[in-house]
Amino acid sequence: MRSLFHLILLFGLTASLQAQSPHGPALKADCADCHSSFSWEIDLSKDTLLFDHGQTAFPLSGQHTVVDCRDCHQTLVFSEASPECISCHTDMHRTTVGADCARCHTPENWLVNDVTSLHYENGFPLVGAHASLDCNECHISESVLEFNRIGNECLNCHLEDYNATTDPSHASAGFPTACEECHRIDGFGWSAEFINHDFFPLSKGHDISDCAQCHTGGSFDNTPTDCFACHQTDYENAVSPNHQQGNFSMSCTDCHTTDVNWMPAQYAQHDPIFPIYSGSHEGEWAQCADCHNNPSDYSEFACTNCHSKGATDGEHGGINGYVYENSACFACHPTGDASGGFDHDGMFFPIFSGRHEGEWNDCTDCHTNPDNYMVFSCIDCHAHNNPSRLAGQHDEVGDYRFESNACYECHPRGRGE
Repeated sequence: MRSLFHLILLFGLTASLQAQSPHGPALKADCADCHSSFSWEIDLSKDTLLFDHGQTAFPLSGQHTVVDCRDCHQTLVFSEASPECISCHTDMHRTTVGADCARCHTPENWLVNDVTSLHYENGFPLVGAHASLDCNECHISESVLEFNRIGNECLNCHLEDYNATTDPSHASAGFPTACEECHRIDGFGWSAEFINHDFFPLSKGHDISDCAQCHTGGSFDNTPTDCFACHQTDYENAVSPNHQQGNFSMSCTDCHTTDVNWMPAQYAQHDPIFPIYSGSHEGEWAQCADCHNNPSDYSEFACTNCHSKGATDGEHGGINGYVYENSACFACHPTGDASGGFDHDGMFFPIFSGRHEGEWNDCTDCHTNPDNYMVFSCIDCHAHNNPSRLAGQHDEVGDYRFESNACYECHPRGRGE
């Protein structure tokens, strides 16, 4: 009966005190959620508190779950307690990082575990050498807890480095004070290997540490980027092959990459002339001299260096006009394929049709130089022993000359055409 009495008394008191609760009208919780009928004191050790703080604007977590309610609620009107951290915690940083403690801290402890993200959000990512620095090496204060903004410009910290640099002297050379224009922000030092040289990549053969190799005279302005400006001596001293005698292009990138020692080199323009990087000759040669015997004239070539006479003669049995000679090889096989044909009529001059059909026996009837089939003679057959007779037939032709190339210029398809 006594327990029932106390329970009835508690309910009665609850009803009578709702209108005059010391906690203010905003608190709608039942008194029994926190208090018992024996006392207004709350015994937290018995875990009898039924009030759910998670339903408020400030859920309890971390260290907040073990503090005494009065540490935060200085009055019995609980709604007067501010949810702002600064209302309970002294700002040890003296407002240098703002009032939102949760940007850096959690309710668990005061340790800061994600400084990297904080700096990234502020526009100064901690990469390279900056990742291993202690905070107070940049944020200097007496308390070591103040983090005044020092700006994101490198010169805010590195002005002394800029002025003290002598190799090269940044100040006298007029270098920009924006360090990131030359130095990598993810680097670990100021050496050349951490220079931001992306506009002219320092890789492979250009992976050098001595800036003066390219930037001569202490000047870093207007340094040419074309290969020949730096590598003229290499071009002039090249002997295998001799670039000057061979009249090679002065644009190094036509053949070379930035690989060390210029190798491997590839003259891609050769394939339209004669396929050596594709077709039957791909991989069948090692150096230019395999085909070009004369290093001073790369218009000369030798098929017979590799293709022996015995084997070649045997493969051309019954081929009209066949001769074992380099120019003749090219005339029939302009792409290097074994299936090539002697298309003399279509490519050069009609000898299997037209007026010259049947008027010759061997290639040497017209090509008097067996070492060069680009040379031909018309006058060996056409009144070569009587030039005056041929001149009489051309007495009305201006600029007439008794010369083979002149004949071809006027008669590209044969006599009388």
